[in-house]
Amino acid sequence: MSTNQVAVLARTHEPQLVLRRFLALDAAVTGANAVAYLTLSGPLGRFLGAGSGLLLGLGAFLAVYAGCVALLAARPAPPALGVRAVVEANLAWAALSLAALALWLTPTTAGAVWTVLQALTVAGFGLLQHLALRQRQASSV
Repeated sequence: MSTNQVAVLARTHEPQLVLRRFLALDAAVTGANAVAYLTLSGPLGRFLGAGSGLLLGLGAFLAVYAGCVALLAARPAPPALGVRAVVEANLAWAALSLAALALWLTPTTAGAVWTVLQALTVAGFGLLQHLALRQRQASSV
């Protein structure tokens, strides 16, 4: 996602809407990833150098997680505690992905690149959601 696309999503005078958009985008990207892992675990596993069982497990987890984030995004005023949980989960996912890459995964080159890119994307979602939550809280004071 480009900086311009992020700016378009954030362009509003309603901090609540910015937060909901970033949550919804996270849910959509995570859901698409889950569907890919669940439906294409064999071919993707070979391409990325990951076991299909690992991808199936990750896909199932990501499907549930995406659903929870989507429910949060659908709320007119997502609760701060729920948003903080999503931010922390995103940051933990990014850190765990990089640690797994360094410590125990043996992916293909494509798999290593994919792991780094998805970790950066997820960390980016966490940062955007954190900033949007802070903006919402500052505007309600």
